[in-house]
Amino acid sequence: MRLQALRNLDAFPRAEEHLLKKTSTGAVVSIVGLAVMATLFVHELKYYLTTYTTHQMSVDLKRGEILPIHINVTFPSLPCEVLSVDAVDISGKHEVDLDTNIWKLHLNKEGHIFNTQYISDLVEKEKSQTQDGDKTNHNDTSKDQVLGFSKDTEKMIKNVKHSLENGEGCRVYGILDVQRVAGNFHISVHGLNIFVAEQMFGGSSHVNVSHIIHDLSFGPKYPGIHNPLDGTARILHDTSGVFKYYIKVVPTEYRYLSKEVLPTNQFSVTEYFVPMKNGTRDWPAVFFIYDLSPITVLIKEQRRSFLHFITRLCAVLGGTFALTGMLDRWMYRLLELVTASKSGGVMR
Repeated sequence: MRLQALRNLDAFPRAEEHLLKKTSTGAVVSIVGLAVMATLFVHELKYYLTTYTTHQMSVDLKRGEILPIHINVTFPSLPCEVLSVDAVDISGKHEVDLDTNIWKLHLNKEGHIFNTQYISDLVEKEKSQTQDGDKTNHNDTSKDQVLGFSKDTEKMIKNVKHSLENGEGCRVYGILDVQRVAGNFHISVHGLNIFVAEQMFGGSSHVNVSHIIHDLSFGPKYPGIHNPLDGTARILHDTSGVFKYYIKVVPTEYRYLSKEVLPTNQFSVTEYFVPMKNGTRDWPAVFFIYDLSPITVLIKEQRRSFLHFITRLCAVLGGTFALTGMLDRWMYRLLELVTASKSGGVMR
């Protein structure tokens, strides 16, 4: 009795009779089973080697840091001489025609670069040159106003008109380093004296602020990031106005598998367009109005454990082997039944 009880504990009994016979159906099942197991093994290996990310949120405790804004915007209908980049933040800091890490690329009608310029204080220089003439004629908006301009200003107006006739454009790109508080930056002709701008364009409604945003981000890029304004194109025909992009910046930290941490930001955006009205004193511009979220996001790269990989592999391969064994047994018995019925019919 004790020996029989011990035999009952044997987990490896003798194979069934149909498993000891080599058949063509068994060969087919074996080949299919091996192919399925190889496919599942490759899939599980890729699943193990692929990293995934987890997201955690917490209150943003950073203070007194710089917010880098990467911009790359093309204005196909405005020459570089008239464009300026202005930044204003909630603290009252106002910078006009920023000249740090910003470049202007002069574009011809076909969009090819023919000149490169580091942003300087050309606009501010032009303002100072025309200030004396404008003091005495600031209430006079007629074309005779140009007579109070200096020779350099008249030359600049002539060059801009020539650029507009030739269909020249401008690409503004670089990095703005602003205070880490709510604010806005805008690209426009606001750096021009209003009378000079009138002479150049003949009115605010003729300032075409059509633009293409190639890249706009608030910090370095990390794997999987999506900046919603990249590739945005807003082309105006026979109209003008003010574009406003309201941006909510979310502080983000990306932690790689190597534990290296990349501080950056992601953002969401809402777009608004205000067409120009007759008699308005505003001038067309493209505004990027940003605010910071009080919540920071931590994104971690992670990889599944090796034990998790082994567990899934054993489950998948073992299940496939058991399933092919069941399939082989059913097919063997089915063939036996078919063979028995045929032999019975012949005997009769």
